[in-house]
Amino acid sequence: MRTPDGRFADLPGFPYAAHYLEWRGLRAHYVDEGKGETVYLCLHGEPTWSYLYRRMIPAFVASGARVVAPDFVGFGRSDKPEDEAGYTFDFHRDFLLDFIEKAKLKRITLVVQDWGGLLGLTLPMEMPERFERLLVMNTTLGTGDVALSEGFVAWRAHVKKNPDLGCGKLLGRSCPHLSAAEAAAYDAPFPDARSKAGVRRFPELVPERTDDPGAAISRKARDWLSSSWKGESFMAIGMKDPVLGEPVMRALHGSIRNCREPYLVAQGGHFLQEWGEEVTRWFLSKT
Repeated sequence: MRTPDGRFADLPGFPYAAHYLEWRGLRAHYVDEGKGETVYLCLHGEPTWSYLYRRMIPAFVASGARVVAPDFVGFGRSDKPEDEAGYTFDFHRDFLLDFIEKAKLKRITLVVQDWGGLLGLTLPMEMPERFERLLVMNTTLGTGDVALSEGFVAWRAHVKKNPDLGCGKLLGRSCPHLSAAEAAAYDAPFPDARSKAGVRRFPELVPERTDDPGAAISRKARDWLSSSWKGESFMAIGMKDPVLGEPVMRALHGSIRNCREPYLVAQGGHFLQEWGEEVTRWFLSKT
């Protein structure tokens, strides 16, 4: 299905023009702002969309860079296939690899959180000449050889019990500083339960065993990032994240070659982009 454009009218803090490209017969949406040679490729996670980056886009653009923030298929303004079985680890990863090629992105600073990182951190090893820096927030790699946290298992069970997940309510609880209109913007892509096949699938796709889909490529990425990655690496941690908080991020930090000491956002939660002004000020002061 395709969410009606009218649901995206007048969203607070998000005046950006919609851009689209076709992928496997589907229409995929992305934000594309700024004109600089440096490209910030900003990847969202579950159950959000490019709206999550509205607090970071202005500062990146003001620094003279270009910002590109795609919506995963099944999310945001991108098309939403209704067959849940079609959403796989490789499906989403292939989309990102093809998106980078189709959009001709180079000199990339990869900005990731949640599924943006589970998928995005596996990309630089495939095209290292295109990536220069990492900015990693509250995420991990799905290697299948680390036990899933109790918090994630509980989250996965919650999504399974609630097939019509209230995305706006979730963001409102996780980010209490959001206005009601900002929280509601996370519901804009999803007019009904039928539109949330991608939302329901993401928690099920996290590799739990070493032979699960995506686990082997994630272990390969972990090895490559720890031994062969040559770019700059930065990390910011939302300290109030009950699922992908400091312990998980410290472990990931040890797997990224020359990653600088993490910036700790004391009040920040899982959706750290909602504290994005603070994070971007810190990041840009270091680059």
